[in-house]
Amino acid sequence: MTGVAEQHAFSATERRAVYRVIAERRDMRRFVPGEVPEDVLARLLAAAHAAPSVGLMQPWRFIRITDTALRHRIHDLVSDERGRTAAALGPRGEEFLRLKVEGVLDCAELLVVALRDGRDGHVFGRRTLPHMDLASVSCAIQNLWLAARAEGLGMGWVSIFDPDRLGALLAMPDDAQPVAILCLGPVPDFPDRPALEIDDWTHARPLGEFVAENGWGSTAPAVGSTTCPP
Repeated sequence: MTGVAEQHAFSATERRAVYRVIAERRDMRRFVPGEVPEDVLARLLAAAHAAPSVGLMQPWRFIRITDTALRHRIHDLVSDERGRTAAALGPRGEEFLRLKVEGVLDCAELLVVALRDGRDGHVFGRRTLPHMDLASVSCAIQNLWLAARAEGLGMGWVSIFDPDRLGALLAMPDDAQPVAILCLGPVPDFPDRPALEIDDWTHARPLGEFVAENGWGSTAPAVGSTTCPP
């Protein structure tokens, strides 16, 4: 590394830690009994809140679910949609029902992340790409995910739910929208591959298939690694 970038770069040890947490992040579905200390949860939410957002609109809202009965009602919503998703999958429906896709009742902490109300007034960065509010919330979720992994905690993103029913359950305003149910807590281990690969549902494809040069149909032969650098 040379030039201006070298002046601003983290140390080699720090860079390895960043790439390691990216490479070892997993969408977790299995949790073990335990807690997320309040100071750790505060750090994770601060990491999420530090995410980039278009026009600095910060379009996120984090709802911590601490009521057991409410957690069960959220689980019921997920279970209802699980059946509908299986039906929509047709021939793979039964295979899907055998997968473990969430840990709503098992995780130490349950969070619902939503697009907050009032964001439609933000035009900066959204006039031609109005979905940049969702992209910004996704960045916040990824920040939280990576921070959780660095803290030794697992996190799973549950997207199998009816957003209107979940929004009503949590008394969200009409111009807010739930994006994710996040299961967070101690886990038995971090697999070396994504769970959907281990379960033989699908398999990740190499980076080279997703990088082009100077046009959609071209390829970038110099880019082909599927792993983060050491």
